[in-house]
Amino acid sequence: MKQWELIAPCHFGLEAVLKREIQDLGYETAKVEDGKVTFYGDARAVADANIGLRTTERVLLKMGDVHAETFDELFEATRSLPWEEVIPKNGKFWVAKANSIKSKLFSPSDIQSIMKKAIVERLKSVYHMEWFPEDGPSYPIRVAFMKDEAAIGIDTSGISLHKRGYRQMTVKAPITETLAAALLMLTPWKRDRILCDPFCGSGTFPIEAALMARRIAPGLNRSFLAQEWEDLIPAYIWKEAREEARENILREPISEIRGSDIDPEALKAAKANARMARVDKDIRFEERAVRDFTHPLSYGFIITNPPYGERLQEAAAMPALYREIGEVFKKLDKWSMYLITSYAEAERDIGRKADKNRKIYNGMLKTYFYQFMGPKPPKISGGEER
Repeated sequence: MKQWELIAPCHFGLEAVLKREIQDLGYETAKVEDGKVTFYGDARAVADANIGLRTTERVLLKMGDVHAETFDELFEATRSLPWEEVIPKNGKFWVAKANSIKSKLFSPSDIQSIMKKAIVERLKSVYHMEWFPEDGPSYPIRVAFMKDEAAIGIDTSGISLHKRGYRQMTVKAPITETLAAALLMLTPWKRDRILCDPFCGSGTFPIEAALMARRIAPGLNRSFLAQEWEDLIPAYIWKEAREEARENILREPISEIRGSDIDPEALKAAKANARMARVDKDIRFEERAVRDFTHPLSYGFIITNPPYGERLQEAAAMPALYREIGEVFKKLDKWSMYLITSYAEAERDIGRKADKNRKIYNGMLKTYFYQFMGPKPPKISGGEER
């Protein structure tokens, strides 16, 4: 089966998490760069990555790297790529997205237009056709320029992979599913430990945690654009990948996962989303202000996305809110706390310096993932942690 290079983009600062995920699926990584990981794989890898990766936005079939400082150079470099190996005579193809950072070619619309013309010219010469019906499967092309070097790939995913299909209801400022999963993976939380989110909103952290604890593949119940590419990736490959993903699901009980929020509408959305994700029986949702949060057991985790105060009318409330967070955490016995926020005075108002502080871009917003690490639980007989 033909081997390809595949590109998986991710949030800046979370490349190492995605690299580990790809390796856990059994595929070799080729390169780790800002905001993306490149790896090797065949048609089955395309299916496995789309169904199984939790922290990437999409999976691209890499067509090539090109250097271009002029549109003539871009045209020739694009035309030289073997588009006919992927796009059939009736394929619908277009340059869906063009990004450019610190490059001489910076106009997305011009980049898209020139590349489309170059691909048409290439396919004309190969297929000996003057006109293409483009009434077959879709092949959206994405190009990312960085300092005159461009990575070009064809999108195999279609709708972004953060859209698992369960989040039918949202509240303001929700965290994406891919970012929530990546942040969970940055912590030492495991399925046998307590996890609570006191600002759960529409439930993304608890739901992603339950999916991970059950080993439910994030893309198991959705479709992908490359399922149309039957000449390249036959239907049986997708079927086998899904069957294997289903076999990996864990049925035995998991430890406590809890989500709470002061907003009853947010909790309504969270409960509906958990039902859609089929993990509603694994999560306990409750209406409660953060100041009232308490727990009788030790060694639990708070993982949360509290308000940032980005709106002026909310900013004044941030010091008191983060002081409440600090007071609550102080009363919990041997717990760990992980929170993502762009609020600059979080540590000051919580009243404790974080053990680790990781800069992460949530879209265009620079945020910090503060990590307040509690002690590990004692080991029980057999060498396992309690």
